[in-house]
Amino acid sequence: MRKKVIAGNWKMNKNRKEAKELIEALKPIAQDKTCGVIICVPFTNLETALTLTDGTNIKVGAENVHFEKSGAFTGEISADMLTEMGVEYVIVGHSERRQYFGETDITVNKRLLAGLEAGLKVILCVGETLEEREQGITEEIVAKQVKIALQGTCEKCIKNVIIAYEPVWAIGTGKTATAEQAEEVCAFIRKTIEGLFNKEVADGITIQYGGSMNEKNCAELLSKEDIDGGLIGGASLVAEKFGVLLEEASKY
Repeated sequence: MRKKVIAGNWKMNKNRKEAKELIEALKPIAQDKTCGVIICVPFTNLETALTLTDGTNIKVGAENVHFEKSGAFTGEISADMLTEMGVEYVIVGHSERRQYFGETDITVNKRLLAGLEAGLKVILCVGETLEEREQGITEEIVAKQVKIALQGTCEKCIKNVIIAYEPVWAIGTGKTATAEQAEEVCAFIRKTIEGLFNKEVADGITIQYGGSMNEKNCAELLSKEDIDGGLIGGASLVAEKFGVLLEEASKY
């Protein structure tokens, strides 16, 4: 039985004072929840988040990582820098990184491998655009993203990967895939993992949904067999809203 995992992706929001206020509000809400709880925060908030969540059930993640260990990469952060701080998780391949910052399937793969090598748990984002969905090639696009991103991984290290299905057309738009659409693609991702590894690995991997999941639609989405939680944007910035998702996910 896979445990549901709810991860907040704060994106470029919250200064340190605001981050402290949000985390302090979140701690009592999260403390008795049985689902996995992760907050992925801007680099400037990592130290604050790590200090405030120490000894709690809230895990801390970064929103991106570079694939080299060190060097002339101005503005980038390495996986070893994150693990040295105590960061446990990192997001790679988010559609906003692909859309605005030139991420490709190849660089996503390099970042994923670097994260795993350094001991991080990686949340891998995949998903199709509205145009690709309307063209009927969702499965081809998602399969390609998954297969390229996981090149070079092994059966042992794949246990440290969470896959987040995020249809690009449903991120920050207020549009949400229906529970049936989300379940269909998450089940397809699981089948793709089975083809790459085996059924045991596929049955064990956590697959989240991340297209505008919020406190209002989470119950239906989380009830689906192949949706193992959510990667949450806007609703993760309000403790009470995030708490509703944690409550719902803890029912499983």
